[in-house]
Amino acid sequence: MSDSVNERPRTLALRERAARLPRWSALPACAVLGALAGAGYGALQTPQYTATSYVVAVPQEKGDPATALGFAQAYGRVATQLAVLGDAQVAAGMSATELQDKVKVATSPDAPMIAVSATTDKPSSAAITANAVARSLSTGANHSKDSTRIKLIPFSRALPPNDPASLSTGVTTLVGGCAGGLLGGLALLVRPRARTEAVAGPSVPGPASALVRSAP
Repeated sequence: MSDSVNERPRTLALRERAARLPRWSALPACAVLGALAGAGYGALQTPQYTATSYVVAVPQEKGDPATALGFAQAYGRVATQLAVLGDAQVAAGMSATELQDKVKVATSPDAPMIAVSATTDKPSSAAITANAVARSLSTGANHSKDSTRIKLIPFSRALPPNDPASLSTGVTTLVGGCAGGLLGGLALLVRPRARTEAVAGPSVPGPASALVRSAP
């Protein structure tokens, strides 16, 4: 019973202290909380590494460079299909479904080049995966080179990256602090301002001598 009685004054004291804080104090508090959350995320996340392999579409005899550009765009669209990734899963050491999640393909509208990028948690695995998918794509495309008159050849092999592609702890801390500060500012904008209304005190009757006028 005594503990609960002692806790009430402490709770009231904390509420009074919180009420005395200025309204803008929520802004730095949210910024600090956001920075701490960002730092925790950056420290706990697994670094991700990205490696990129390039292949180029080359026109064969009586081939057209414009046709090579069109076939490069077409091959880039089918590079992440199961038919292509199925031949790369043995060399990459992962299933075709996993390759679809880890491999991204990009093409250029001006050059007949295809960029095959793989993102994994190990630098060597990223390079092996990108090269395996690029090789599988080239092999499948070159089966029909006699009819398409276009051949895919390696342009640049993927190498193990030195630095991770994921955000560093410093960047996540900065982003978290900015996001927390933004949320704190929005909270100040939507929070209704305290209205100070003057409370009239109880009326005290004046002395009888002040209310009674002297007779003429």
